[in-house]
Amino acid sequence: MSTTRIREPFRDRLSLIVIRIMLAVVLGLVLLPLVYIVASSFSSPAAVNAGRVSFWPVEFSLDAYRAALSNSEVLRGYYNSLIYAVAGTAISVSLTVAIAYPLSRKSFYGRNVVMTLLIFTMLFSGGLIPTYMVVHDLGMLNTRWALLIPGAIGVWQVIIARTFFANSIPDELYEAAALDGASDLRVLRSVVLPLSKPLLAVLALMYTIYQWNTYFDALVYLKDPDLFPLQIVLRNILILNTPRTGAIDLAESMRQQQLANVLRYALIVISSLPVLIIYPFVARYFTKGVMVGAVKG
Repeated sequence: MSTTRIREPFRDRLSLIVIRIMLAVVLGLVLLPLVYIVASSFSSPAAVNAGRVSFWPVEFSLDAYRAALSNSEVLRGYYNSLIYAVAGTAISVSLTVAIAYPLSRKSFYGRNVVMTLLIFTMLFSGGLIPTYMVVHDLGMLNTRWALLIPGAIGVWQVIIARTFFANSIPDELYEAAALDGASDLRVLRSVVLPLSKPLLAVLALMYTIYQWNTYFDALVYLKDPDLFPLQIVLRNILILNTPRTGAIDLAESMRQQQLANVLRYALIVISSLPVLIIYPFVARYFTKGVMVGAVKG
């Protein structure tokens, strides 16, 4: 039995070749700086400062990582960022689902008005000073809650979740659950959430990245160094070049400006590691959830 293979038109094949070349160029532009940073972080300070590192470690060394992990301020910032990422993601996903699910139900009276008000906040905000005053009056200033509550709900995430609930959950399931006497909360817990794993993965990844990279809110609302997330610590070391006591003691004890330069690369790798570890586990859910939530509806 012979099979006839349909050849693609030359124009389509040429388009695919051009697209692949463009994607390869973009991949190179994104990947090469990352490879250089990783290679520099594992190279000796002398090799990095001499400019002998390209895309492979030269004179392999772990001194930068030992210095970073022995710095109490870096470890404390890492710990705080983990708290903000885990707690903030849990709060944000819960609140987003809580507001998106009712908005997806046609029986919810006034849902269009509520949705309009939510979208309005995407275009116009109260500004920094009114928000600061609200945080201050609520007693959240210089507390962990200042980084968890004000930005807990993202309107774009609400739109994605609402669209997913409205288009991906069959109405027959709601009707069957209603006939069994299930309440709305029971339907959400037993029917909707088990079928919404792609959506939950998308929301969790979005909020985790947001919380992990939080910078401006911490700069505005926090004064206690013990509450600083890792991004503020990196700012002090990488940008201002004025690290606090732990980093100063470290630099004085080693008396090596070269090590301080390599330390920057190691800190970049360390700060990016959690997101790089999490993403492969939710990548397939992320693609599916974004397509369902963004295209339909």
